Amino acid sequence: MQPELPKAYHRATLVDLLDRVLDRGLFLRADLVISLAGIPLIGATLSVALAGTQTLVQYGVLADWDEEIRAVPPPRRRMADLEMDATAS
Repeated sequence: MQPELPKAYHRATLVDLLDRVLDRGLFLRADLVISLAGIPLIGATLSVALAGTQTLVQYGVLADWDEEIRAVPPPRRRMADLEMDATAS
């Protein structure tokens, strides 16, 4: 009896990977140490969260930002962004 071969081989594409990351989220954390002659000089911890806006709001990462954006009526959002840019300069 011969083993059955898979009927179709589904290969993940970049779009599939990106869709999954934006839907589920991805969190990366890295510790970086810069040393000279075996003596650590600088240490840093880097953290990156990558996900879609809805996913981040669902997990509470962008809750404050989401409430602020939704509080401004749509036609005024562009004006509010321009005002914030002007005051930051």
